[in-house]
Amino acid sequence: EVPFTTDAAEYDVLQSPNSSTKIDYGYLPQADAPAKPANAAVGANPLSSKGYTLSPLYTWGYDFFVLNYQSTTGNGPVFKQLYFRQALEYLTNQKAIIQGPMRGYGEPTVGPVGNTPLSKFLSPTGRAETKSGEGPYPFSIAKAKALLSSHGWTVNPGGVTTCADPAKCGPGIAKGKALSFTFPYASGLGWLASLMAALQSNAAQVGIKVNLQAKPINQLTETSLANCVVAHISCNWDFAAWGGATFSPDYLPTGDVYYYSGAATNSGGYNDAENDALINKTLLSGNMSYMYSWEDYLSKQLAQVWQPAPAFQLTEVANNLKGALPQSSTLSINPENWYFVK
Repeated sequence: EVPFTTDAAEYDVLQSPNSSTKIDYGYLPQADAPAKPANAAVGANPLSSKGYTLSPLYTWGYDFFVLNYQSTTGNGPVFKQLYFRQALEYLTNQKAIIQGPMRGYGEPTVGPVGNTPLSKFLSPTGRAETKSGEGPYPFSIAKAKALLSSHGWTVNPGGVTTCADPAKCGPGIAKGKALSFTFPYASGLGWLASLMAALQSNAAQVGIKVNLQAKPINQLTETSLANCVVAHISCNWDFAAWGGATFSPDYLPTGDVYYYSGAATNSGGYNDAENDALINKTLLSGNMSYMYSWEDYLSKQLAQVWQPAPAFQLTEVANNLKGALPQSSTLSINPENWYFVK
């Protein structure tokens, strides 16, 4: 194992391999990857002439950003409104992020069950949405604006939208309440910074003010990964984005870990009796119809806002190294099975 302080330093060695510094199993920095055609598994490999095979590694998981339903900032009641969560999803342009900063190496998140690799756990609806590249609420600023307007908000594009009719805005939301939020996200991930900037710009067009804060991921997860009420820590935050979740080592995607009411790892404190009942069925039976019913329900309820999942790594494997491919979506590696050929 050879440590590098930056992606650029590792890439320099991949580009100029020699007997003393050659990397056998490395990675192509996302920023240096040529854009991948939409229907191709792999795009052009800038290191193919150097003796490497490019193999994208996707994790068994999915991606999202968290809303804190238990927030003490005064925004908790807003997050509890399904129409507001739908508006946020309409403002999240998954296709553009995949095609742009992810360089084509990403998959849309359509719900709480991973779609890469495809498995029997993904519902027929989830499969169809994955194929289309969009979840239940495809990108539409117009639909986000219409949702807010029809639920009692005075939409102020470029300014701040406020509640004009509390009876329509929802329980706990007072007249004059402004849609203004602080949104910390994990620093060091180029695609995530681009997604956040795009979301901020899209949200501004319907008067949702998003104040972005890039933070080290360990600092961010320390305050927002656990259910703040259960963990007895501060609930004084609204949003958080750290780059999704994986089902490893609990490989069965039943939802009890992240979405069951009162679960310690239910980050935003989502609470829904129907969701709990559907999860219980997935725990007590192997009947896949129960799994499909639960995931299709939660996909549309948006316990979290779905965002595209990037390839975990654009792996570059030396052509004379065998046994390293295919890679495991659970991120396990087995170097004891690797060997070299002449």
